[in-house]
Amino acid sequence: MAAIVDRSSLFSLVFAILGLISSLCLIDAQNDDFSVELIHRDSPKSPLYNPSETTYNRVTNAMRRSFNLVHRLKPSFVSKMAAQPDIIPLRGEYLMSISIGTPSVNIIGFADTGSDLIWTQCKPCSRCFDQDNPLFDPSQSSTYKIFPCSSNQCEGNIYKGACSGDESCQYSFTYGDGSSTSGDLAADTLTLPSLTGLPISVPNIVIGCGHNNDFAVQDKNPSITGNGLVVPVKSSGIIGLGGGNLSLISQLGTSIEGKFSYCLVPFWQTGKSSKMNFGSNAIVSGNGSISTPMTTRPPPMSYYFLTLKAISVGSTRIKFNGSALGTNNDNIVIDSGTTLTLLPNIFYSELESAVSSQIQGTRVQGPSGFNLCYDAQSMVEDTIPDVTIHFTDADVKLQHLNTFVMVNDTISCFSFAGNKYNYSVYGNLAQMNFLVGYDTKNQILSFKPTNCSNNNNNNNNSGEAKKNGAANIFILGGLNIMKNVIFSLLFYYLI
Repeated sequence: MAAIVDRSSLFSLVFAILGLISSLCLIDAQNDDFSVELIHRDSPKSPLYNPSETTYNRVTNAMRRSFNLVHRLKPSFVSKMAAQPDIIPLRGEYLMSISIGTPSVNIIGFADTGSDLIWTQCKPCSRCFDQDNPLFDPSQSSTYKIFPCSSNQCEGNIYKGACSGDESCQYSFTYGDGSSTSGDLAADTLTLPSLTGLPISVPNIVIGCGHNNDFAVQDKNPSITGNGLVVPVKSSGIIGLGGGNLSLISQLGTSIEGKFSYCLVPFWQTGKSSKMNFGSNAIVSGNGSISTPMTTRPPPMSYYFLTLKAISVGSTRIKFNGSALGTNNDNIVIDSGTTLTLLPNIFYSELESAVSSQIQGTRVQGPSGFNLCYDAQSMVEDTIPDVTIHFTDADVKLQHLNTFVMVNDTISCFSFAGNKYNYSVYGNLAQMNFLVGYDTKNQILSFKPTNCSNNNNNNNNSGEAKKNGAANIFILGGLNIMKNVIFSLLFYYLI
C-alpha cells in the first residue's frame, strides 16, 4: 500500500532541512581558517603580465611605481584628503581573485592595504576602463542589495555621494591623479577561492558597484579607451585591506578575529605564488618571530602605521628622527603595494653613506631614481653590510635580497630611496621572504624570516589548520551527501 504524503508539508520539511544544512555549511566556512593566492602584477598568472618584458624591466618598473604612494601623501594632496580620498589603485603590486554575487562572478582586483572599500566595475557602465573578465551585472545576482540613503551603511560612509532619485546610496571617489570611481553602495555575497579547502562564501559584504570609472594613469602597455584617456587594462577594481570599517578585513569580522598575514615570494622568481592567510592560520609565532605595535588612522588614511626607531648598517646605528607622518610614534607606513622602502631625504642620505662606506665595488649610474648602484660583478659579497630595521620592540634583520636588487644584467641597486616630501614607507622588497602578520584586533604586527617559496610557509600552526581543514571538508562533504539524499527522496515521493 502506497504511503499517503501531504505534499505541502513535505515541501516545508525538506526546505527547512535544506536551509539548516546550507546554514551549517556557511557557518563552517566562515569560521574556517583559509589562505588565498596573491598574484604579483608581473606574474604570468596576472592579467597585466607582459611576456615581452624582461625580468629586469619588471623590477625597474616596479621600483618606479613605488613613488606613486609618495605622490598620494604629498602636502597638496593631504590637505584635500577629508573631501577627496586620494587612493591610486594602480600603484598596487599584488592582485587577488574573488567572486561576487549569486551566481558568483569572478573579479580580479588590486589588493590594497592602504584603502578600505571593495569595488568593481558594474553594468550598466556609462564610463568604464578595459578589463579581462566580464563586467559584474548586479541585476543577475539574487543576493545583491543597494543600500538606501537612510541606512547606517550609507550615513556612516565618508565616501558617500549624492542620493539617486530613488533614494539609493551612491558612493564617489575622486583620486589625486585624476582617476575616479562612482556608483551604488551595495551588499552582496563575496566568495574567496581558498587554497586550503572549499571556497569561503560570506553574505552581505559591503561593496562599491562602479558605473562610472576612470583610471587616468599611464602604464607600460596602455590601451586607449573610447573616451580618449590612456588607462591600464585588465583589472576589475580594488580589494581594500586597510584599517577602516569597509575593508575586507573588518567585514570578515570575528570569523578571522582581525588576523591576516602574507608571505611574499621574490617577484623575480617566476612560477611561484605568494599567499595571504586569514584567521588562526595567519598567526605568526615560533622561532624567529618578533612583534611590534601597529596603529591605524581614520579613513581615508587607512594605512597601517609602525614606529621606526633606527636603522643599523653593520654596527653603525642611525637614529630615525621621524617623518611627515609623525616624529616619535607611528612614523612609517607598511605597504605591500610599494616596492622600495622610502625615507626622508636627510635620513636616507645618512643611510646611503653608511652602506656605501662599507661596500667594496665599482659604483655606477643606475636607472632614474636610484642613487646607490654598483657593477654587480665588482661587488665583494662579504662587504655588503647587514641592514637591521629597528621598530619598537622588534629588530628586523634583512637579507641581501631585501636590500639590493638587480635592475639589469650588470647593475645592482640599493632598494631604499629618499623623497623630498619626507614621507616614510616600508616597501615590499624589505618584506620578501618574511611571514608578515597583522593582528588588527590587538594592534600588533609580526615578522618571521621564512622561505616564502615553500608552500608550507603559513606558520607553525599549519599542521593543525590542515587537520581542521580536512575535518571541515569531511563534514561539508557529508552535508552535501545529505542534501542529495533528501532531493532523491523528494523526487521519489512526488512522481
